[in-house]
Amino acid sequence: MQLELETLNSLSLARVRDELLKCCGSQRWAEELAQRRPFANVDHLKRQAESIWWSLSTGDWLEAFRSHPKIGERKAAANVQTEAQQWSEQEQAGVSKTTEEILRTLAELNRQYEAKFGYIFIVCASGKSAEEMSSILANRLQNDPEQEIRIAAAEQSKITDLRINKLLNQ
Repeated sequence: MQLELETLNSLSLARVRDELLKCCGSQRWAEELAQRRPFANVDHLKRQAESIWWSLSTGDWLEAFRSHPKIGERKAAANVQTEAQQWSEQEQAGVSKTTEEILRTLAELNRQYEAKFGYIFIVCASGKSAEEMSSILANRLQNDPEQEIRIAAAEQSKITDLRINKLLNQ
């Protein structure tokens, strides 16, 4: 469901949290952002969303990561709303147009990444081919854990921004 900003500003706190969780799977992020209403405009909403995101703990970031399926898969570790699942599928459209070999490579790299870092690989997949995502994943496996969590969080921030646009039909 796409909303107008005025509608988002007028919804109950619980309903706004549910809508915002479609954009980012961190409960704390959604709660804090919902409490900062009303938003003067979409840019104000996005600035608040970004500010809250970077103030969260690593645990909050990991919670958000669990709301995404692994690259090349359809199901997230956490239960997510149907609309968020559909958005993930759209964002990963580049994976559906690839070979079995690339899918196997992605699956193996996903396994290595999760074993090394303890969470799934997060990338803003919109507009990227499976080959590009495979290359990015292989390169990011070279990062140290402290560096990688910040990169993954930045990718989640990009995804959140895109999903706020989708939620508000921007």
